[in-house]
Amino acid sequence: MSRARELERMSSATTLSDMEVFIFPELMYSLLLANIMSPRIWRWREDSWFDGIEKMKPARRINRLKQFIMDHYVFNLDLDTWGLTTKQGELARFDDFIAPDTLAQSNALFGYEGDRYYFSIDIRTHFGLDKCEGDVIPYWKTETVEAMDAFKHKPAYGNGAGECVSLAALYAASLFIVAGIPLKDIFLMATPLHSQNFVDVDDGILTNNRRLLTKSMWFNGTALSAQARRALENERVTIVAHETGHIHTVYDEATIDPAEYARFSERIHSYLRTPISEAIVVSFLRHNRELQCCFQVRWPVHGVNHYIPAERAFFYEHGGPYRLSDRTREKLLDDIDEEEYLAAPLPRRIILNDFESFIRDNKIDCEKPEDVLRLKRELGNDCEEGSVAIDALNEFCHVVPRLPDLSAKVVAPAVEPLGIEPGMGRDDIVARLESIRDRNQVADLAFYAYRDLNRTEPWPFLLAVMERNPVSTDGAREMTDTDVVEYVRSLPDRSIYDEQGRLAQPDEVWNFGRGDGAEKALLLANIFHARVPDASLELNVAPDSVRLIVGDADYEFSSRKGLTSQVWPLAAWLRAKS
Repeated sequence: MSRARELERMSSATTLSDMEVFIFPELMYSLLLANIMSPRIWRWREDSWFDGIEKMKPARRINRLKQFIMDHYVFNLDLDTWGLTTKQGELARFDDFIAPDTLAQSNALFGYEGDRYYFSIDIRTHFGLDKCEGDVIPYWKTETVEAMDAFKHKPAYGNGAGECVSLAALYAASLFIVAGIPLKDIFLMATPLHSQNFVDVDDGILTNNRRLLTKSMWFNGTALSAQARRALENERVTIVAHETGHIHTVYDEATIDPAEYARFSERIHSYLRTPISEAIVVSFLRHNRELQCCFQVRWPVHGVNHYIPAERAFFYEHGGPYRLSDRTREKLLDDIDEEEYLAAPLPRRIILNDFESFIRDNKIDCEKPEDVLRLKRELGNDCEEGSVAIDALNEFCHVVPRLPDLSAKVVAPAVEPLGIEPGMGRDDIVARLESIRDRNQVADLAFYAYRDLNRTEPWPFLLAVMERNPVSTDGAREMTDTDVVEYVRSLPDRSIYDEQGRLAQPDEVWNFGRGDGAEKALLLANIFHARVPDASLELNVAPDSVRLIVGDADYEFSSRKGLTSQVWPLAAWLRAKS
């Protein structure tokens, strides 16, 4: 790979936008490793919430972790957080890596409409982009755990926050560090609109933003499970990342271990499939409210059979403890006012009780076409939409994930294994990753995602500083140079990154209103370069200070980052790069 292309990859590891992760799928796992290297998640283990967690079974440990994440993080997809870019700008940046027509076939924001889902939600309106002119698209960046935690410094945020890729990487790292789940059992997945993890524990667990879904929860028909089901029901999986490597739907080469990918495929297919049962039928109707009009429930009132529309019975589930799908059905139906019941069956509706009896007595297998046909023949004629309802039930019970096809890929030779196992300490893990950087690209890129300029060359980070931080330049647009300098100097001298060598990007300093002197100097460099691109620009870096020279102006800041002494001739380097 040419130096320019490798620079783009390393720089992308710094900013980790959704687009960058799509172009360089190895970055998804590099972010996970950066979070594992961070002391921040390791400190969670000292919280009293996790006392005794090592004695719990894996599923209980994972649920304990889930509640901690629920309490400390919210989902954020605000267009203003990281600003906007344009389709043309991103296409020009990555034209050496992927063809525009290939991108349009796989990425929702670049024209992909291969799934009916995108037509139904109107993708630009869905993201609030209908308010923007032209080919504007979000510049979503995936946050490290430190940037997620820093959201508590923004107005209207009481906790940490992050978008779906950030939450997936946070979950995967904390599953390993806190819950002791081996990395081999954690698979990261990306679809055109979402990212989540599949954890091979028990029958399988799916992380979905802040929440978790067990297999039984996937099929319970609630609003939360319906929301979690959308990606795998409506979108194809574009990336699967694992400790052994990755597979991407548009690239011919894959690096994931074929045996591990086969295990993942078998396990997730099993997770998404369940036999049709009485409880599943009710969960299906709870999930598909538009099909409740095909059904009615029979229930004795004073010893005489009466009937109630299914949608009315489900209405009484809301806000109460009783459900149609479990042993509390009797209490639910007994509590419904007598006047809601009808003395005779409603015409053209399937009686749910009879439908359940048929399922129970005949052991219907949704994967056998003859069983589905028999079900339609027996009960589908009772309702005009009966056949549709039975097809929908079959789809509800058997979601087929559209995974990348490994047989169509060239599998690259295995790289040096990560060699990270539960029980290892943080220092040992960092040392292990450091030792294999020249033989494992994901490990090497993890240090760029980790933002440690004492462990990486500076130019990938500085390229991101100068080219991919639009929020700070826009935010300072109405301020004079003097006002900008005074404002930046007034910010608290505290970095969102605790360790020496690790630096925040300018938009993180601007958004979270704080930064070390070195970060403040970089923020000013970004703003001044945007105002006068041809101006000379240089940074003199020392362990305890950073001096920014812009033309004839000179700004010095104290720093606690312990950076290696060096000179960064930013303007000259950018001109040479161009």
